[in-house]
Amino acid sequence: PQLSLSVRDSYGSKFTPLVVVELASDTKEEAIAWLLDRIRDKQQNGGAELLVEQLSPGVVASEKENPNMFLVGASWQRLLSGAEDVGLFKEFSDGSMRGFTCATKNSFKDFKGEGDDFLSMAECQYIIKHELDTLRAKDETHVPGYTHAKLYPGKSIVRRLQSKGILVQIFPLHEKEELKRLSFSWYKKIKLSLQPLDDIRHYYGEGLALYFGFLEYFTFALVPMALIGVPYYLFDWEDYDKYVVFAAFNLVWCTVILEVWKRNSASLAYGWGTLSRKKAFEEPRPGFHGVLGFNPVTGREEPLYPNAKRQLRIYLVSLPFVLLCLYLSLYVMMIYFQMEGWALSIHDENPTFWTDILLFIPSIIYAVVIEVMNLIYRYAAEFLTEWENHRLESSYQNHLVLKVLVFNFVNCFASLFYIAFVMQDMMLLRQSLATLLITSQILNQFMEAFLPYWLQRRRNKKMIRRVQKRKLLEDKELPLANQVRLEADMSTYLGTFDDYLELFLLFGYVSLFSCVYPLAAVLVVLNNITEVYSDAFKMCRVFKRPFSDPASNIGVWQLALEAMSVIAIVTNCALIGMSPQAKAYFPESDTQLILWIAAVEHGLLALKFILTFLIPDVPKHIQIKLSRLEFESLEALKKKAEVLQCICNFMVSNIAVTFHYAVS
Repeated sequence: PQLSLSVRDSYGSKFTPLVVVELASDTKEEAIAWLLDRIRDKQQNGGAELLVEQLSPGVVASEKENPNMFLVGASWQRLLSGAEDVGLFKEFSDGSMRGFTCATKNSFKDFKGEGDDFLSMAECQYIIKHELDTLRAKDETHVPGYTHAKLYPGKSIVRRLQSKGILVQIFPLHEKEELKRLSFSWYKKIKLSLQPLDDIRHYYGEGLALYFGFLEYFTFALVPMALIGVPYYLFDWEDYDKYVVFAAFNLVWCTVILEVWKRNSASLAYGWGTLSRKKAFEEPRPGFHGVLGFNPVTGREEPLYPNAKRQLRIYLVSLPFVLLCLYLSLYVMMIYFQMEGWALSIHDENPTFWTDILLFIPSIIYAVVIEVMNLIYRYAAEFLTEWENHRLESSYQNHLVLKVLVFNFVNCFASLFYIAFVMQDMMLLRQSLATLLITSQILNQFMEAFLPYWLQRRRNKKMIRRVQKRKLLEDKELPLANQVRLEADMSTYLGTFDDYLELFLLFGYVSLFSCVYPLAAVLVVLNNITEVYSDAFKMCRVFKRPFSDPASNIGVWQLALEAMSVIAIVTNCALIGMSPQAKAYFPESDTQLILWIAAVEHGLLALKFILTFLIPDVPKHIQIKLSRLEFESLEALKKKAEVLQCICNFMVSNIAVTFHYAVS
């Protein structure tokens, strides 16, 4: 990575600043000195062996500025050894993806000279974050100057400082020139072409690139449904028979696109070196607390918390709270139906242009209330999941996702199910679906793009005005100190959780009920196109740069989407069964109709699972490459064992000969 600015540490070593560590402004001097010594110390002494220097004051110093901001970097040799430590996969000279080792560095395709451009900046920043996270206490009993911040051998120093509020944040720096190039190819130039996923991955890492890859794939997968939906909407709006065919198309579509995505995801992950990369051993979360005990796996002391106590919290507190929230959601839904009845009665008494508009008002209000309830519930779910005290980040995320998905599904779709299967009013279903979809899209675009941009623009203007007081021209770059402080004040990107949640709900709107409102796919395609540009814009202009996440797939969201596709099969079969054409085949017996629909639904579910089994998750050519790599690794281990055996035999024979001569 080539940054336009560099700094020197206290020993005079020049380095490129990659990561910023910000401590609380009132942090005690002895704690700062101790932390910096541990970061700079050699690895064999338990340090991180990184380069670090305090950030100088800005062009216009302010009393509000935090003096405890530090720039962290590393030498190239340290970064290369760190790449080996984290198990980074890079392209080998034969085109395969292999784990990087310093011993075989010259055999990798893009390694030239000293390897200055071998690692992307995102990879370098990920390595530094990993080295800081694995910085562990030795014989210290507490953080110097903070007797309440207890330490014990093997405890992660960074996690302890975070949990005690001493460490405010760690974030990677943007690289301005590279960001300009990425912005231009990504969102500044409106064009009908694919996103630069490799460039996104190079700058932001695999996790974010996979999200944008899935967003792009989902948009293209919706195009056939949108093309079919437009003529259905224009020419056969009242002909329910045609929607039976559309529902049947839905059944196949929602299964096939998810299976094909798994193959696309595997291809991307293999090309980026994360498909066969081993996951790092998970350390306890910073917020995890408990009684100090002994971990039999790591052999280190760490907090232990009884699993039985956690389960009691989940089932006696969290579960009843979620059920209460679901009840409130259904109660609000019934109020919405009362409002619909009131608007309809006014329209029936005196149908005018204004009463026609009034018919949409309850749905718009309900859509806004749904978004507000989702937002409030999200904060409550995060608080509860934190209170449950999960040891690992993965466990915390799984429980949070489950809570949020269940509530969002009921909150967003309960009214549509009620209209479809209890009221059996297809006209109201179309109207409600259209209003909910359009209103939620407008609100999401406002909350996710326009509002953060406006807030960030205000912060930027304040910084620029302060810098211009010293007669700095606008077209010149900000000094490093001001650039770092500007980025420190930017909003923190909280991950892809909310982005995937939005796609999950859009997938639900399309797969569940688009057969009665064929334009749903068209609206989602338009939303996704604007989402690509708004998400790209906020990543480049609104948020701090996030650390790279070496993901190999979209994780738990794949399971969530597959669960939604199963529900979609049941829903579409039920909608087909309610059609006049289906009822015409069984005019005298509703029981026979229900049994036939249930049989068809079970058959389609069986077909879905057969397709899942028949379509491999990983393409054949990648399976062959992975198998070949595994075979070569086993052969190498076998040869190594044979060499060791020969050496042992040679040493034994030498000892025997020496002993023989000594005896004789």
